[in-house]
Parts: sequence; structure tokens; C-alpha cells
Amino acid sequence: MANGPFGRFATYDRTIDQAQFDAGLRQHMLSVYNYMCMALAVTGLVAFFGSQSQALVQAIYGTPLKWVVMLAPLAFIFFGFRPQTMSAGTLRTMLLVFSALMGLSMMAIFLVFTGASIARVFFITAGMFAATSLYGYTTKADLSKMGSFLVMGLIGLIIAGLVNIFLQSSALQFAISAIGVLVFTGLTAWDTQNIKESYAESYGQEANSRMAVMGALSLYLNFINLFQFLLQFMGQREE
Repeated sequence: MANGPFGRFATYDRTIDQAQFDAGLRQHMLSVYNYMCMALAVTGLVAFFGSQSQALVQAIYGTPLKWVVMLAPLAFIFFGFRPQTMSAGTLRTMLLVFSALMGLSMMAIFLVFTGASIARVFFITAGMFAATSLYGYTTKADLSKMGSFLVMGLIGLIIAGLVNIFLQSSALQFAISAIGVLVFTGLTAWDTQNIKESYAESYGQEANSRMAVMGALSLYLNFINLFQFLLQFMGQREE
């Protein structure tokens, strides 16, 4: 009988399993956002307090060391994180080190833009990020279809940004910023959906913790880049 006792028990077990999975997924996503916020806090504190030290500012931006500081985060992304071989604890430490390096590279924003405009753009970025990430988490649409286009756009942005370091073209910078806002808004939704769908209880706590750190890194980078591109549009420069 389709609705007999065994059928009811099977349905009950599936309901319990789904409830446990949903609870585990919520905890996993909470860990991702907590790690991301921790990294953002480290970056903000290092950038702000570093910009208040005239000696540190002079040591970095008054010497060729500025190129090392500017390019170090990019090198760290490619060579600093090895989730297949590193423990979750090591990855968390690497995330903190990386966010501190990013803070050093972002000290200049406190020298170029007013504090009020930095705060305003930060909260605008936070609102955009939250809305887009929520969409990526809740939507039933398959966002993987746009993933390849976003990655291609990201590669193009990196190349254009490196070229503009030498060209110093305001028109190219405007185009980079406009495209950057679109690319990282899309990447936020795409990465959030990927993080959600990659979670599985069967992986175990250690593996899921490693994935949580790497997911936090992806969302952190999206937030930082979205913030920087919006700052180019909306930031008020120091006179």
C-alpha cells in the first residue's frame, strides 16, 4: 500500500534528514559569512591605522616597495592557498595574513578619499553585496551558465588594470570601474550559489570547514573589488 506505515516512516525519515541538512547548510553559510566579515575587519583596520602612520606611508609609497605591496595580494591568491593540502586552521590563518596584506595595499584610499565618502560607499557596497548574495542563495535559476562569461570578464579586468597602471588613462579607468561593478555583482551571486551547492554533510567537518574558508575568500574578494570600483564612481577625493 503506497501510503502504508512503511511509506509514512520513509517520508518521516526523509523529512528528518532534510531538516538536518538544512540546519547544517545554514551553519556552513554562517561560517562563510563570519570568516568573510573577519577578513574585512582585518583589512579595514590595517588600511586605516596604516594610513595614519606617516613613516609607514613613506616607507611604502615613497619607495619601489609600493609595487611589492600592490602585487603581493595577487601573488598570494595563486600561491598562498592550498585547500587540498592545508588544514582548515591553516587556511584560516592564511586568510588573516592575506587580508592584512590587502589592508596594506588599500591604505592609499584613506589618503586619496575623504573618510565620510569611504564610509558611505562601504555601506552602499554592503547593501548591494547582501542583496546579490541573498539572490544567489535563494534563486532556483542555474547561475553556472553565466559563470564562464564572468570569469572572462574578470580576466579582462585584471589585464586592463595592469595596463592602466602604466597608461594612467582616466577613460580606461572609468570603463574598468563600470565593467568591474557588473562583473563582481554577478560573481557574488554566482559564488554564493556555488558555495551553497558544494556543501555536503558526508564530506565531514574538516572538509566543510576548508570549503567555508575558501568560500569566504571568494566572497571577500568580490566585496573588496566591488567596494573599490564603486569608490571610483562615488568617492569624494581629499582637496
